[in-house]
Amino acid sequence: MMEKLDRFFGIRESGSTLRREVVGGLTTFATMSYIIFVQPTILAMAGMDFGSVIMATCLSSAVGCVLMGLFARYPFALAPGMGENFLFTFTVCLGMGFSWQAGLAIVFISGLLFLLLSVLSVREKVLEVFPDTLKNAIGPGIGFFIAYVGFQWGGIIVLNSATMSTLGDLRHGPPLITLFGVIIIATLMAKGIRGGILIGLLATLGLGILTGVVPHHTENKPLSFATFFQLDFGALIEKWDQALVAILLFFFLILFDTVGTLVGVSGQAGFIREDGRLPRAGKAFFADAMATCVGAIFGTSTVTTYIESATGVAAGARTGLAALVTAACFVGAIAFAPIVALVGHDIGPAYYAQLAIPNSHVAMYPAVAPALITVGFLMLAPLRRIHWEDVTESLPALFTVSLMAFGYGITEGVAAGCVSYAVVKLTTGRGREVHPVMYGVAVALMLRYALLR
Repeated sequence: MMEKLDRFFGIRESGSTLRREVVGGLTTFATMSYIIFVQPTILAMAGMDFGSVIMATCLSSAVGCVLMGLFARYPFALAPGMGENFLFTFTVCLGMGFSWQAGLAIVFISGLLFLLLSVLSVREKVLEVFPDTLKNAIGPGIGFFIAYVGFQWGGIIVLNSATMSTLGDLRHGPPLITLFGVIIIATLMAKGIRGGILIGLLATLGLGILTGVVPHHTENKPLSFATFFQLDFGALIEKWDQALVAILLFFFLILFDTVGTLVGVSGQAGFIREDGRLPRAGKAFFADAMATCVGAIFGTSTVTTYIESATGVAAGARTGLAALVTAACFVGAIAFAPIVALVGHDIGPAYYAQLAIPNSHVAMYPAVAPALITVGFLMLAPLRRIHWEDVTESLPALFTVSLMAFGYGITEGVAAGCVSYAVVKLTTGRGREVHPVMYGVAVALMLRYALLR
């Protein structure tokens, strides 16, 4: 058996061992398994069945890992992406008014588009259209958005009639255990402990149960397949203009996330050759695109390669066998669905009743809030690559980040960044630095706001 695995994956040839591959796969799962708790909580806000999203998350992640492991033979793990899940719920479903079934159809089409470009090997040309400053601002913008939602879900930021939002009452349970969770996660990460986000999430849940902030018994959320094979393409025809915008947004987010993750983790593992190319890159992109399509069919938002795969690589993983180990862990995680249901319990109504603030209910999930705040924080790193001294680069980045977070819309942040980039470059006499396609995008977005809203 070992000889067959070695021949197929090239374990010895890569300088690894069976033990390293298994440990690497387990390590990767430990660092990214928080998505099992976070994903159903977020997608349930779009009206999706909580138990079915757990199934879709675990099974689509497992399928994605198997595709990556067997087809591309890399130790990269896949799961529904943070950022894309917020785009799905807050922008596509709650913002644009699409049903979650139509949202899944949008995700599926974006995956097919990414799959087509992977087969045709034209990804690099597509990337040339977007300027570097927007590439480096979109991810952090989503990160600020995720963190902002985390502060809300933890009760640290609450509604205010005069200023729209303000600091919550830190004497009460939800914000206190949220801050506790953030400190635990930060401490574990600073000490280099793998799975710090998951450990912090579970510690926050435990404290919430012990203090009574999170109830011991929640409503029954049985596992199901209610979201499987529910794509609604017909609903996209009526609102084709908004559907097109959503499809392109998902597509570009997939493109940026996948390219950035593959390059980063491959560089750490030593997979990139001297000429700068990644062997079997096309197969890795293909596996990523297929996983997105499968995820949409099962009932979850975009499935993509996780940067947390770097932890498995650091533990010694070098082949696709590690990805198969991670896949097995995702399947096994289905058994822990009752614990996930506790994390996804909204305690907001009880909290606001305690404060005697009527009609101010905001969904509150203090057990998962620390994970959102931490993940949002981790997405801010690309901001350092923006040329802040150049106003034609930094101003569009500011618009992108600010409007995503405070405008509560990923679409609006991307649109503001594209328009402001084209306009400020043109008015400062540097219009040639902008790709011609970007001018078309900017004009289309301005017409959208002028005529369609």
